[in-house]
This record gives sequence, C-alpha cells and structure tokens, in this order.
Amino acid sequence: MSLMSRSHWALTALALAILVALPLLLPDFWLSGILGRSLIYGIVALSITFLASYGGFISLAQTMLAGIAGYTVAILAPTAIPASASAVSYWLAMPLAVLAATLAGAVVGLIAIRTRDIYLLMITLALAVGFSLFAQSNIDWFNGYEGIRNVVGPDLFGQPFRAHTVFYYVALTVSALLYLLVLYVVRTPFGLVLQGIRDNPRRVAALGYNVAVHRIAAFAMAGFIAGCGGVLITFYNIGITPGSIGMTATVNVLVMSVIGGLGHPVGAFIGAVIFTLIDTFAATIYDRDRFNTLIGLVFLGIVVASPDGVLGLGKRLTGWGKRKDAGDGGTPH
Repeated sequence: MSLMSRSHWALTALALAILVALPLLLPDFWLSGILGRSLIYGIVALSITFLASYGGFISLAQTMLAGIAGYTVAILAPTAIPASASAVSYWLAMPLAVLAATLAGAVVGLIAIRTRDIYLLMITLALAVGFSLFAQSNIDWFNGYEGIRNVVGPDLFGQPFRAHTVFYYVALTVSALLYLLVLYVVRTPFGLVLQGIRDNPRRVAALGYNVAVHRIAAFAMAGFIAGCGGVLITFYNIGITPGSIGMTATVNVLVMSVIGGLGHPVGAFIGAVIFTLIDTFAATIYDRDRFNTLIGLVFLGIVVASPDGVLGLGKRLTGWGKRKDAGDGGTPH
C-alpha cells in the first residue's frame, strides 16, 4: 500500500526540507508567530478536513475537543496558575490530555451517530458553545472566565518549549506525523469503509459493516488529532480561557478548513497560513477593527471562485495550464 505517488512523495519531501531549513532564514516572529501558529491551528483544521473529506461529516465540535485537551493539560500542568492539587509532570499530562480529547471525540460521534448535514452541524455547534459556557461558569475546575495561565510546556533538550526554534520544530514534527497518519488511515480497510459510508451508508451496511462503529471511530480519531493541536495551542498561548474555545474560535477553524480546501489534508495547513497572515497583518492591510470584514471578503472571494478552496483553485489552474499546453502543442503554427 503506497501513501502517495512518487511525484507526491517528492513534493512532500521538498516541502518538508524547505520547512526544516526555514529557521536558518526567517526571524523569530515569522518562525513562531506565523508559521508555528499556522501549523498548530492547522492541526485542528486537519481534524475537520479528515471528517469532512473522508467521512462526509462537517463537525463544529473540533475546537471544543482541542479545548478539552487544552484544559486537561492546563489542569494537570505543574506550573499552572492557579495551581491544581492533581498536578503531574508535563510528560504525563500531555498524553492524558490527548486521551481525554480522543474519548470526547468518541462521545461526540456517539451523540451524532444518526445525524448528517445541517443536523450534525447544529448538534456539534451546540456541544461547542455549551462546553465554552460551562468552562466560563465553572470556577472549581476551569477557573471561570479568567481560565488557567502559565502553562508553559516542558523543557526539550535543555531548552524551554516556547523557545522559537523548539516550538517551531515540535509543531512541524507533530503536523507532519498527523498529516501522514491521515494519509495512511484513509488507505486502510477502515478508511476505505469510511469513504464508502460517506458515499452510500446503506450499501456499506448491506455489505455487513457496522456503520455506527466506524463513525464513532472516525470521530475518535478526529478527536485525537484535535487534541494534539489543543495541547500545542495551550502551550503557545501560555494557558487557556473560555474565549479561546468559544464561538469565534470555532468559526475561525472552520474558515481555515474551507479556505484551504476540504478535498485533501494539506488544505487545512494552507488555509491556516492564509488565515494567520490576514489575522496578523489586518491592521496594516486594512484596519484591525475590520478584521472580520476582511476575512469575510477573502472567504467569500475564495468560495465563489473555488468552492473547494485554494487547493481546488490551484488544481484547476494547473489542469487548465496542462490542457492549454496540450492544446497549444496540438495546434499547428
């Protein structure tokens, strides 16, 4: 079983080589503030893309799952403010946080097992908003509106996690591994059945596959991906608050996925880079207070020009170029 064709492997290796070499070329601001931030939010967008592209589910609960991982690692963090009586080392807190997000993803799949389309959107949106409000009103566990601060992450090779180069390489490594994981899973029997469920669940059920179990497993895997992103986002923000997992954050991650394109996992990271650039330079480009207007115009323009995002637009332009070359080649001069 091959994950990608030789040309795709070559492109992926070239892209990774460039990304690995970037710390030698870019200043710290671009390294962690733009690229590192894009990668960690791209991971959460990747969980949406996985569900949408290969399962046919558009879930708005992925930011909530990232938030569950974020709050778990924050509650267990040894440096957290306010300190928790259940604090453990970061190396134990991180897998527990990802496990919590994975289990929560399975629960979301169990709740949404018989729904699709607009009803799935409504249920997952209700879950996301409900968790945000619960975190905001709960003082004992989540410290209410103020959230949990000073979650700085562990030291790696004697360097603090939030050192620009360390953070960037960790974000890049986790992103690349999760990207390859998605490409691998969708080619396994589980992934092929999942795509069959997306196209015709009744036919897949008639073949003897348990559609419900496959859907729950898909949501659990998406929860695992979102949980990895949630832990890194919490370290990046040095903490977590209800506002970071609220309605705005939920919509932002969905916008990243749609802008990049839901047809392939790499679209999540492309969309995250575009969104981060606009978010960072909105004040220079237009007006910081009009950021939502600016991102809305970009979103509208991309969706109108290409319903499958920048990735689909690139594919069409490339295909158009190839057809044009083929046409020119066949036209007598």
